[in-house]
Amino acid sequence: MIDLKLNSSADLRKEGKSFYWASFFLPKSYKENAGTLYSICRYFDDIADKYSEDQTVYLKNSIEEIRTNNNNKVNIFLKKNKINNLIFIDLIEGLILDQKKIRIQNKEELLKYSYHVAGTVGLMMSKIIGVKHDKAAQSAIDLGIGMQLTNIARDVYEDSKMKRIYLPANWIPDISLKNLADPYNKTSQKDERISNAIHEVICLSDKFYENGFAGLKYIPLSTRLGIFIAANIYRGIGIKIKSNKKKYLRKRVYLNLFEKSIITFKSILLFIFIPFMKYQYQKIRDNFPNENL
Repeated sequence: MIDLKLNSSADLRKEGKSFYWASFFLPKSYKENAGTLYSICRYFDDIADKYSEDQTVYLKNSIEEIRTNNNNKVNIFLKKNKINNLIFIDLIEGLILDQKKIRIQNKEELLKYSYHVAGTVGLMMSKIIGVKHDKAAQSAIDLGIGMQLTNIARDVYEDSKMKRIYLPANWIPDISLKNLADPYNKTSQKDERISNAIHEVICLSDKFYENGFAGLKYIPLSTRLGIFIAANIYRGIGIKIKSNKKKYLRKRVYLNLFEKSIITFKSILLFIFIPFMKYQYQKIRDNFPNENL
């Protein structure tokens, strides 16, 4: 049985600091639903990450309950917001992947994983904020993927301590888990290769952010600015990582209050000119089975 407490915007304040910041630019009703979605996703993410034991059985049982029990809290919320539960099941299947020793092999695996754990969230969020255009789904997914790629670039060291390597193996063929996880196992040559791979993830994320921005025109005006600010703050983390040049930082990079404020101010100014910027969606990935539900 899914033991879930829905805390709406309280979870955003505690855990999702970047989106919580941007949520001040969302209307109250959308902010509450966005917070609830975050609360649901955080619950399952914590199940997947915070226990030393393999949680595959619990997560698979959760999928079965979501498929069969229309009265559980997840299904009630999804139905209220007109979200097909197969999209949420895709997210849980991504979390199941994390229960084993993760070693992403190539860019295609990286993008598939990023769709499952974050592209799905972008797609669900688009439903919550009232996006209805048929072409909006691909941009919503790509914005979620872009944010997840930023997470991966930021969390290489923390992930490696959990025996997870999301940097594609064919980008770092001679780099071991020890090179990534051991703070005393440093060599300038290998650290530079790790840094290059991280920068490559960030450059890939930029393409997905651009595709996400191509879908801004489909978002209702009342919620468009909040989404734009959230994306730019996340993108700013990648920019900050790249500013460290060839260093592999064995710590998580954060944006401080001043940096978030500057990005927010710039985003508001840039937002005025979005209609003239003509963002174009570029085909940079394969389609996913449930993306048009």
